[in-house]
Amino acid sequence: MTLLAGDTALVTGAASGIGRGIAIALAREGARVVLSDVDAQRGAAVVAPLQAEGLDVRFIAADLAAEAGPVALLHDALEALGELSIVVHSASPRRLEADTILAVSDATWEQMLAVNVRAGFILARGAGRQMMARNIKGRMLFITSLHAHTPRNLPHYSAAKAAQTMLVKELARALGPHGIRVNAIAPGWIETDMSRKALEGDPARKNKILGRTPMARLGTPDDVGWAAVYLASPAARFVTGVVLPVDGGASIGF
Repeated sequence: MTLLAGDTALVTGAASGIGRGIAIALAREGARVVLSDVDAQRGAAVVAPLQAEGLDVRFIAADLAAEAGPVALLHDALEALGELSIVVHSASPRRLEADTILAVSDATWEQMLAVNVRAGFILARGAGRQMMARNIKGRMLFITSLHAHTPRNLPHYSAAKAAQTMLVKELARALGPHGIRVNAIAPGWIETDMSRKALEGDPARKNKILGRTPMARLGTPDDVGWAAVYLASPAARFVTGVVLPVDGGASIGF
């Protein structure tokens, strides 16, 4: 299918999980895509089979926690694609359940905020400037969380996602007059390596999650990928500044 034919996209955090699912979905809808992640080996392994399918994808390694990381990635992505019409910021450091409010370290706090908020802002600002300069009716998408609104004793994660949510609204308001749309997706429990590890050996917890999810299943990266395609496509041409839950209905009871 070709809903995004002619588009050029950057997807961060694309070596695994949700970011990978979004990058694949965008590419299969016709976009030329740069996948980026801090894990170069894993990222290259994702790109190779997609290129074998004939998809126009490439990988750029980037450490978005580093001070110069976001600017360097934006430069490299523009060099690779010529321009950007879609930016998806999915990168986020791995969160550990042990990093509670009394246990999380300063370094872990700083890294979480740096990747989610600082890098997200720098990428969006830079991409927005080039979209405006080239009169591109661009789209930006942040992957936030249901816990942007509901605490879960992971203060660095919840605070970062809450900041992202407000950043989306600020960007949407500022860039809307230029035809640039900015939205977010708040995934529920999605089947990724991280979620499988979190639920491994804990059937009671998994049953509790399924019990409060009206669709009675975990989501998949493809589920989030299709939502990203919708928000990036002409089907959502009058949608901006929203946070779309992709959670099987779990947020109804949040």
